[in-house]
Amino acid sequence: LREMHVRGAGLIGASAGYGMYLGTIEAAARPALAGFDQHLASAAAQLKATRPTAVNLSWAIERQLKNIAEGKTAEEKIALALGTARLIAEEDEEHCRMIGQHGLNLIRQIARKKAGKPVNVLTHCNAGWLAFVDYGSATAPIYAAHDSGLPVHVWVDETRPRNQGSKLTAWELGEHGVPHTVIADSAGGHLMQHGEVDLVIVGTDRTTYTGDVANKIGTYLKALAAKDNNIPFYVALPSSSLDWKTRDGLKEIPIEERGAEEIKHADGWLEGRQVNMCVTPEGSPAANYGFDVTPRHLVTGLITERGVCQANEKSIRALFPEHAP
Repeated sequence: LREMHVRGAGLIGASAGYGMYLGTIEAAARPALAGFDQHLASAAAQLKATRPTAVNLSWAIERQLKNIAEGKTAEEKIALALGTARLIAEEDEEHCRMIGQHGLNLIRQIARKKAGKPVNVLTHCNAGWLAFVDYGSATAPIYAAHDSGLPVHVWVDETRPRNQGSKLTAWELGEHGVPHTVIADSAGGHLMQHGEVDLVIVGTDRTTYTGDVANKIGTYLKALAAKDNNIPFYVALPSSSLDWKTRDGLKEIPIEERGAEEIKHADGWLEGRQVNMCVTPEGSPAANYGFDVTPRHLVTGLITERGVCQANEKSIRALFPEHAP
């Protein structure tokens, strides 16, 4: 998790679920159950510290801790941990599938107005099946539209510094046969000004119950450009990415700061081998903020497994009444 061998909101949650299962096995191997809770709490704390912005991480860990506590014996606790981990993964896949169906309706509405021309969707970072158990969040509606025969084309932000868009999303779309074009992160606004973008769909690592959206750095700028050009800006997310404890995303969501080397260096392929090279003066410092927060007033709507809603507390709670205050 820390080294981002697995990344993306849904996959972080699923990995944390299985991480807690492994932690339960380790805790159960202790001589007596007396130290079980302490060992498991330590494992949970270590996992939570790996990616502080993604709420799926703490959500999965807290869900595991609650369920594991119901076991009376070590064997019961291990069985509960494994069952919960499997359920988290299965739910993630199904929720993303449903996000695809609800988002498909939005793309279909735009397609009806375009007389057979492709619907141009802009996305940022990678919120595809490489970031979830399957389907993805932001990509699920795109795949659903493509599979149903609707003409779609995707503008893929490269998403510096780790280039999850150009490396991951572009690869995913290519494997699925979806027409796409990789663009520089700063090109989205230009395309919007010239009518080349019909819809923006992004994912999220944490969205507050009031509708503020934390996502990969650069998302906020896309939302500003979309607002200025009257282009709908949607956020696709499973309910596990909703933060029911945080009201003000800008003030309260912790923003992960990663190492400067990610900014100062770039990976690529040269003659069939991967190479890493410095792209800044060696002595120049670099700041590497992993995420930013898009305020709710810039978000047209949220695409969830239960349907589409506005990015405000009233609409979100109406869709998820079990979380009423």
